[in-house]
Amino acid sequence: MNKIRKGDEIVVLTGRDKGKRGTVSLRKDDSYLVIDGINLVKKHVKPNPMKGTTGGIVEKAMPIHQSNVAIFNAATGKADRVGIKVQADGSRVRVFKSSGSEIKAA
Repeated sequence: MNKIRKGDEIVVLTGRDKGKRGTVSLRKDDSYLVIDGINLVKKHVKPNPMKGTTGGIVEKAMPIHQSNVAIFNAATGKADRVGIKVQADGSRVRVFKSSGSEIKAA
């Protein structure tokens, strides 16, 4: 079970964008996330007349490792760690480590 999922609001813990908040838009693979407005880089793009795209310099969100982010806890207003709790019926839910409250799916 992934502790951070698509649609979760996160806080960046390390790097150039430390302290910024954003929403997970894509899980690249098991370890990397693409977050809206975080880890932006400028890419030089060639024009492609077949697709109708113009060339130039575009800003693109690059993947960031999930160890460098933490989920945002709205109750405390801070970043928090995620734990997994097994319920009586055998299903697993994500909970905040600090309070034990369940994380609502986005």
